[in-house]
Amino acid sequence: MTSQMIRPHNVKAAATWDSGGLNYDRVSQTIADAIEHCVIRLGPKPGERILDVATGTGWAARRIAARGASVIGIDFGSDLIDAAKACAAEARLTIDFQVGDAEALPFADHSFDAVISTFGVMFVSNPEAAAAELARLCKKGGKVGLTTWPTDGTIAGLFKVMRPYMPPPAMSSPASPFEWGRRERVQQLLGSAFDLHFETGTTVLREPSGLAVWELFVGGYGPTKALAAALDPQRREGLKRDFIAYHDGFGSELGLAMPRDYLVTIGTRK
Repeated sequence: MTSQMIRPHNVKAAATWDSGGLNYDRVSQTIADAIEHCVIRLGPKPGERILDVATGTGWAARRIAARGASVIGIDFGSDLIDAAKACAAEARLTIDFQVGDAEALPFADHSFDAVISTFGVMFVSNPEAAAAELARLCKKGGKVGLTTWPTDGTIAGLFKVMRPYMPPPAMSSPASPFEWGRRERVQQLLGSAFDLHFETGTTVLREPSGLAVWELFVGGYGPTKALAAALDPQRREGLKRDFIAYHDGFGSELGLAMPRDYLVTIGTRK
């Protein structure tokens, strides 16, 4: 039943991100300050109805619910949604988590006081469709909040490390998700519907070593976990070597400290 909620061209991507399951929450923990940055700037209030798009394991949704707002979290990964429900229950927060596709969301026009997506909607295959949905669902005078990785940042660099191990892209492959980290691109996608304002930030990944990051990501970060699982043993070892070497490049006397710049976008619906 859940697969019918996901557009056919997104089924493979859903399986990739879904593979992280509950372990993805540990990845979210490493970017908790960047997520909180967006939540603070969005300023959710008790009584407001807010949608968290591409919620993952629901980190942003939990932070919003803790402020007293009514939250729906939606993601195309059913295992991620199950994990989000478990995390919310453990935190004793009431959040409505649903399986759904960011390019075709199952809600009425102008039905939310705010919509948010932290490092989620940027990975959709059809950015224009997802942006149109964010605008459609937001009330006049309501808010949109995004946190996204830029094209020249260290997370984009990580995907460059993984790219040689990925299958060749299809002829109709979507634009880079990191385009959502450029103000000009966000203006193209959302500027006609929202008055947009921007702020940058940096979150630092602090782990003992590159090996520790590899174990974290191969266990809970869908794109890395799914890629590693699809490779033959020799190529998997190559990916592991390159992944660890990339992160060890950010070593310090006390361990790895990798700065990850991000962009926060806050918009008011026109």
